Amino acid sequence: MLLAVVLVVSGALVAGAAWGIYGKLPERLEGFLVALAGGALLLSVTTELIEPSIETASVFHAMLGVAAGAVVFAFADYLIDERWGPDDGGGLLAAITLDGIPENLALGVALIGVGGAEVAALAGSILLSNLPEAAGGARAMVSGRHGRGKVMLLWLGTAILLSLAAIVGNLALAGVGEDALAVIRCFAAGAVVASLATEVFPQAFREDRHWAGIATALGVILAFSLGSLTGG
Repeated sequence: MLLAVVLVVSGALVAGAAWGIYGKLPERLEGFLVALAGGALLLSVTTELIEPSIETASVFHAMLGVAAGAVVFAFADYLIDERWGPDDGGGLLAAITLDGIPENLALGVALIGVGGAEVAALAGSILLSNLPEAAGGARAMVSGRHGRGKVMLLWLGTAILLSLAAIVGNLALAGVGEDALAVIRCFAAGAVVASLATEVFPQAFREDRHWAGIATALGVILAFSLGSLTGG
């Protein structure tokens, strides 16, 4: 089950990169899809990571993890912008990798001791967010005069790295106590929330303007519906 979920989610990075390199969607439609994915992911990290952590540990552990994850992501994202610049392909790839590692680590942790259906909303939301993020990053790298083959290989390597993060999260942390696990889950959730605020929603608004708000709400509804159908 773990390998199947990981392959589907990380495979979305490769599919998104191929979409960005060889295909093209209208900018407004792409912004709409980015906002849709962001809304779904926002609800999923709340219901699948933060709420269970509060129930099994405490509000304090959840607050500590979320705050730490957001601070670490924001600081690292700042360093990426200062070193590579926000419009450079390498910076985009690094930012998306930094975003994806906690997402996939969280996915692996969430699968500990539960069936795949119970984390379907989280996995589906990460898949939805990976597609447009990878497409935008790959398209920017190709526009920056990087070869298509090289860009595709870079994204394939990123997908492998993020797959390993999910496997490590599932296997290496299986014996960790509930309090520590709650902090780890919420650390990942905090990093994802920070990435949504700094990377995903601003991009969606730039490309789709006020329709992005509707798309975000639809993403929330989609994640909630998926979680309800799977018993989440």
